Amino acid sequence: MALTDTTLPTDVALLTDLYELTMAQGLWENGKIEERACFTVFYRDNPFGSGFSVMCGTAETPELVESLRFTSEDIAYLSGLKAPLGGPLFNAEFLEYLRDFRMRVDIDAIAEGELAFAREPLVRVTGPTFDCLLLETALLNTVGFQTLVATKTARVVEAAKARPVAEFGLRRAQGPDGGLTVARASYVAGAASTSNVLAGRRWGIPVSGTHAHSWVMSFDSELEAFRAYARSMPRNCILLVDTYDVREGVENAIIVAKEMEERGERLSGIRIDSGDLAKLSAYARSRFDEEGLSYIKIVVSNDLDEYTIQSLLNQGAPVDSFGVGTKLVTCFDQPALGGVYKMTARLEEGEGSWTPVMKLSEQPYKRTIPGIQGVRRYVDATGSPVCDMIYDEAHLEGEGERRGQTLVAVTDPALVTDVSHFSYREMLEPCVRDGRAIAPRESLEDARARCQAALAKLDPAYRRFLYPQSYVVGLEQGLANLRDRLVRERMAEVSATLPWARRR
Repeated sequence: MALTDTTLPTDVALLTDLYELTMAQGLWENGKIEERACFTVFYRDNPFGSGFSVMCGTAETPELVESLRFTSEDIAYLSGLKAPLGGPLFNAEFLEYLRDFRMRVDIDAIAEGELAFAREPLVRVTGPTFDCLLLETALLNTVGFQTLVATKTARVVEAAKARPVAEFGLRRAQGPDGGLTVARASYVAGAASTSNVLAGRRWGIPVSGTHAHSWVMSFDSELEAFRAYARSMPRNCILLVDTYDVREGVENAIIVAKEMEERGERLSGIRIDSGDLAKLSAYARSRFDEEGLSYIKIVVSNDLDEYTIQSLLNQGAPVDSFGVGTKLVTCFDQPALGGVYKMTARLEEGEGSWTPVMKLSEQPYKRTIPGIQGVRRYVDATGSPVCDMIYDEAHLEGEGERRGQTLVAVTDPALVTDVSHFSYREMLEPCVRDGRAIAPRESLEDARARCQAALAKLDPAYRRFLYPQSYVVGLEQGLANLRDRLVRERMAEVSATLPWARRR
């Protein structure tokens, strides 16, 4: 897949599921090309059993929209697709329409680095239903994975307690584009560096690395290998000491460190990649201190995640930084965010107001929220978040002073909160209007700073790994009433069509 200076491929128009294109043709054939809709991206449960997620990927959304064009090569490919029962899959006139197509959507999204929570809209897309469908798959792919990675990284960084975390999972990533995505998202969420040199070039992310076991095995002895590396990289010398025996490796590192001192240089550190990391790091620290080499840093790796790091530090392991690879780059314990993209309102051509819609489902858990949704984050006097309110923008207009002051928890209708004494801020920010970016793309440093500030304000009860406090996300009372009414009306309609209803 061709890659640009973002994580997006160059041919995004076909970065979609086939049914998006077949539905688009159906809308075109039925004269519904100008009907408008509102869709939202959300997820149903916070990933990794966490109390939050870290929003990521939205900065690339404007570029995704602007670059969604069908080339001549795209049209030629689609024209060659055959239907299962014979003949061309797509109408030739429809494909000609795609040739001049450009996106006309408006997009509002939670900014990168902000915290997000289950059930609330992460991204709101408004525009022709035709356009919204063509954007669905690529948007979910872009936002879903980066948000998942950023959340995992934030947890790892939290566990490290201000010690640097290096992301170095490229070789275990799901393809080159996956490796780039991870490097980008993990840096937003607090990783200090990446091993991915291409990511470093593209986004200015600090790069870091040591040497492999193969370096040591390329020499007749470990000491010879260490000496050669110190001569080659005197200003970036971190020695991997577990190729044969960690204790022997530490002793060889001491020899090299003292030789470097004689040359006016310093050994930066050692890395331990196997064994009992708590016990071995303590041994290394004690030996370095005994030899007057207290400046040497200890880096550990070996399938680390937030739980392993937390355990090491709880044991008092004297570790200075962590290298985290496989379990970060693969989001080992939850490989998907579970993001969904659902229509929440529609506007037929000629109508003057939006009609809220929702997916009912036989599983109440999968019922969606209707309306043109916005999100307000309420904060206490210290600026710490206390709850988020999802509201329908159409409902709040001209509804009186009390409107918007009560929220009903999405997961528990009995939990009703008066928010009138809290201040709030709007979470969805405009980023695309009529298919065009409306502001310059911000840097990763801006998103990174936003993430650090947001996490610092979040109560530790929501940040802990085991049994975090549940952050309240609720519906504005009017929206809760609307949702309940739509459910009752639809269930009554369905019941009236069932065989036993007709036999009465």
